Amino acid sequence: MTEVTARAAPGFNLRSWWAGIGQGRHVLGLIFLLPAAVFLIFFLTYPLGLGVWLGFTDTRIGRDGVFIGLENYESLWGDSIFWLAVFNTLIYTIGASVLKFALGLWLALLLNENLPFKSFFRAIVLLPWVVPTVLSAIAFWWIFDAQFSVISWALMKMGLISTNINFLGDSTNARMSVIAANVWRGIPFVAISLLAGLQTIPASLHEAATLDGASGWQRFRYITLPMLSPIIAVVMTFSVLFTFTDFQLIYVLTRGGPLNATHLMATLSFQRAIPGGQLGEGAAIAVAMIPFLLSAILFSFFGLQRRKWQQGGGD
Repeated sequence: MTEVTARAAPGFNLRSWWAGIGQGRHVLGLIFLLPAAVFLIFFLTYPLGLGVWLGFTDTRIGRDGVFIGLENYESLWGDSIFWLAVFNTLIYTIGASVLKFALGLWLALLLNENLPFKSFFRAIVLLPWVVPTVLSAIAFWWIFDAQFSVISWALMKMGLISTNINFLGDSTNARMSVIAANVWRGIPFVAISLLAGLQTIPASLHEAATLDGASGWQRFRYITLPMLSPIIAVVMTFSVLFTFTDFQLIYVLTRGGPLNATHLMATLSFQRAIPGGQLGEGAAIAVAMIPFLLSAILFSFFGLQRRKWQQGGGD
């Protein structure tokens, strides 16, 4: 019995067992991913699960709720303010994302040229992105002030208007104002990301196209845009996610006013849950945002599939 045990002992050697794990790339990768997985479970999965559960209850601040099924969602279905917030969110997201993409791509193409002081301009472009959102919102709150707006002052000095513009007191002006503030803050992220993608495109492709007589627009359409499409998909997906879930900018500038004209789903969810005390209803509004966010993620996924097509791979 002692001889058998002695022969079996080397098979259970701890050093050999650990060396075997080290040689397995997949097992070792899972071990390294474990801390990140634990972090995501505690700070992402648990809050998400709790929010989904609260959406099916009538929980209020200071009182535990009971399960009520789909009553919160049925209530939202007939809530005109909720549908106005959905409309505002879509207008805000689509308008700001389109403008950020157009202006960001133009700025990236400009910064990709051989300009003097190019590094300095690239650093300046990042300033709106690194400035805290609340500080940016306060600055725009002053810029859009009904009495002391610098925009109104400049236009009056040029003789283009006779009275101050009510930027945040009119529904249409307020929507346009918050979109402008979001675009100003989001352009740097789009521009710098696309600039990084532009610098990965081989210059030989443009040189060959130029020798073949291709114009600048043709080079952009048939070389730059297809090569940049995977990066555009990822960048714009993140841009849409950031814009759709925007809270700080709207809350500081308008608090959802005037007359709920700038209320987004995120701000309405906060208003119903915290100041309003209806945690269940606020959670239901937040959960209603998930299908829109999943759509943006699927857009990114299908955009990345073009990378395989460009490399000659299958779908």
